[in-house]
Amino acid sequence: MSVKNSHTTADYMEWDTMLSLIRKLFRDGDYTMSLFVGCGCFFGLRVSDLRKLTWAMLIDGDRFTLNEQKTGKRRTVKVNSDFQTHIRKCYTALHVGDANQPCFLSNRGTVVTTQRLNVKLKEIKKRYNLKIDNFSCHSLRKTFGRRVFEQSGENAQMALVKLSELFNHSNVAITKIYLGLREQEILEAYDLLDF
Repeated sequence: MSVKNSHTTADYMEWDTMLSLIRKLFRDGDYTMSLFVGCGCFFGLRVSDLRKLTWAMLIDGDRFTLNEQKTGKRRTVKVNSDFQTHIRKCYTALHVGDANQPCFLSNRGTVVTTQRLNVKLKEIKKRYNLKIDNFSCHSLRKTFGRRVFEQSGENAQMALVKLSELFNHSNVAITKIYLGLREQEILEAYDLLDF
């Protein structure tokens, strides 16, 4: 929750920073948060949908389907093969007994709340000295979108169309604003000036 009359927005992480963070969290024994950060950045799902993931969804094949909580739309997500290796390592490290259980459980055995996940991400930001201003669950979804856009090269416009569809935005302009591209384009105008 934000302070009244304040403007907060989630920022995205650089892809290499995110990969490094996943590995550090795993190395330090925080397997659940390593998996959570990875799932958020590799799947581009909202936190409400990440919280519904079960181990069976992630390890039984190269894709899974879910109904998005916010939109009610059915969505199929492909699991990157390299990331699936990490998922299996987390599964083993956490000694999961039932593949049908949710991936992100609290110490009490209930699904971790969004608020608790955001608190943990803020602690992670501080612990690992991450260079990201506003780090929250939504940062992971933005990291996914930004990576897809940056990797598209000459197909940037097509990537924006695909992301707009994935994110369920009404148009590409909204996706550009969401990814921080519109602001970046506007600020680049200042670089055109000479002194």
